[in-house]
This record gives sequence, C-alpha cells and structure tokens, in this order.
Amino acid sequence: MKYAGNPGFSHQQADKIGVLVTNLGTPNAPTKGALQPYLKEFLSDPRVVEVPRLLWWFILNGVILRFRPKRSAQAYATVWSEQGSPLMVHTKAQAEALSTRCEETFGDKVIVDYAMRYGQPAISDVIENMLSKGVRKLLVLPLYPQYSGSTVGSTFDAVAQDFKQRRWLPDLRFVSHYHDRPGYIQAMADSIQRYWDTNGRADKLIMSYHGIPKRYLMNGDPYHCECLKTSRLIAEALDLGPDEYMTTFQSRFGREEWLKPYTDETLKALPAKGVKSVQVVCPGFSADCLETIEEIGEENREYFMHAGGERYEYIPALNSEPGHISMLFDMVQENLHGWQVDSDVELRAKLAKQHGCPR
Repeated sequence: MKYAGNPGFSHQQADKIGVLVTNLGTPNAPTKGALQPYLKEFLSDPRVVEVPRLLWWFILNGVILRFRPKRSAQAYATVWSEQGSPLMVHTKAQAEALSTRCEETFGDKVIVDYAMRYGQPAISDVIENMLSKGVRKLLVLPLYPQYSGSTVGSTFDAVAQDFKQRRWLPDLRFVSHYHDRPGYIQAMADSIQRYWDTNGRADKLIMSYHGIPKRYLMNGDPYHCECLKTSRLIAEALDLGPDEYMTTFQSRFGREEWLKPYTDETLKALPAKGVKSVQVVCPGFSADCLETIEEIGEENREYFMHAGGERYEYIPALNSEPGHISMLFDMVQENLHGWQVDSDVELRAKLAKQHGCPR
C-alpha cells in the first residue's frame, strides 16, 4: 500500500491549526442525474443502513435508485435557490462567520473550512487542501448537536478513512456532540423566544428530530436519549410545562419501526385532541435543509391543517444567527485549548538546513 505524503511541504511554511466544520451533504443540483450518485453514496454507508451488504446492494441498486432520485429531485427543486441548496448555503455562511471570529482572536494561525459527508466538497478533498496550507493540528466539528452513529460516527469514519491513506498525520481532536451544552440550549431558547415575541405562541411547541431505526437505540446508540435531554433543557429554559411541548421524530425510511412518536402521525392526530395551533422547531438540525423547509415547513403543515388544525408555523433553524456562531466559536476555543503552533519559521528553516533536510 502506498501512503500519500506531503510533496509540497517546506520548513519555511508556518504550521497552522485547522477547524473542519462538516454537515450531511447535498446533491450538486435538484435533478435526477445529480440525486442518483448522491443517494448512492449516502445509502451505501453501512453506518446509515445497517443491513447485510449483499441484500442491501440488490435493494438499493435494483429498487431504490431506480425510483427515489426522481422523487427526491422534485422535492429539492422546491427549496433550491440561485445560490444552491439551503444546507450548502447555510453551512458555508456558518463556516465563514466562524472563520471571521477565529481570525479576530487567533490571527492567521487558525484555518476554518467546511465539508460534506456525502457529495461536495468532500471531506478528503478539504483535508488535503488544509494540510497543503500547513495544518498540523486538526479539529473536526460535525454540526450534529446529538450523537448518532449514522451521522457523527459516519463522519469520523470518513476522516479515519482519509487518515488511513496518509503518511504524515496531523494531531486530531473531534467533537462528538453538544446536545446539552449551555450555549447551544440558550441559543435555541433565545431563537424560539424571539419568534414568539414577533409572532405569538401556539397551543403547543413540537420539537422534531430526524429519526433513526429503533433497532439502533436498542443496540446502544445514545441519540434518542440525547434528543430527549435537549428537549427537556430547552423547555426548562423557556419555562414550559410538560403539556406545552412534545418531542417527535421525522423522516423515517423503510418499513421497520423507527423512534416514536412520529412527527407526521402526531400532527395528524393533534387537532382531534383539541390542539388547533402548533409551532415546530428542529433542534437536531444546525442549518435549514430539505428536511426542515420542505418536510416540516410544507408537507407536515398540510397534514396538520387537513386534519383540522388552524395554525401551523415552522421556527427556522439557528443557521448563522449570531448566538449560534458565538456558541460554536466558544466550543472551538475550548477544544483548541493547549494547542500551539511553531510560528518561528525562519529559525525552523535554518535548523532544518543545518541538519541536511532538503526542504
């Protein structure tokens, strides 16, 4: 096996610290042709679909990839803008805002960039670019507040797979979750409160998280517990009673049982129970995307209103709100604690030359 080196390395290049912000990913365009490779990469990940590989290969290639890309493309087309997909637009804005905060504090010693677990920009490509700029210490920050093997675990797999092919590895730190971090909880509560101050409150606040198969929970994935804790802490910050909010799970796929209660079924049932107005927020999504804008903002709204609801509102994700960026920056500062880089480039180059190093 041949390991990739750093052919452009020079002792005259200053060492840097890198902060790699990651999110799930997005197709390059809202078309069937763009959705097919994206969905194939995503659904081929054994962390995402824990089914025997041979069986899943036939299901994925023989059934799913023949029909789902067209339907998914139609959904993406409803949320696409001139700048691209919402997730890409917001993740880029988050990384740029975080980069500005880091530059104000650390100068040019810290490089911030972003990558997607599936699609572009790929994690391996961004790592390569960061290392070429002198990054010798790398902090990876997946923008998933709650840990799941299918999201955060998969991100670590991608980083590890890249590292397995490198000769010279940077120091690595990895943020696995921040579901109960006070700054995150406060940012969520403040965002909801600002929405209430402008629009008033509904009968019930629904906190909807992306679902995972119940089997993952039974096998030890902490995601369900972390979602419930996030909801409880947000409710406490907003002084909500047990009857004023609910935790639900959306975006299930396939026939097996997923985490319950399901968001769509809950919204269909609430009007008959006297709940005529709801507001939905998604604390598991750091940025608005297809699942929040189209699924929650449109599809589930139709379910609720058709069932007899009278008022339905989606409260946007934190995106690049100042409070969110401040929380992320605080987390970066905390995780960079103790890391220093050698900035005396001239002395290092002189010593390298004295010892016969060609670069």
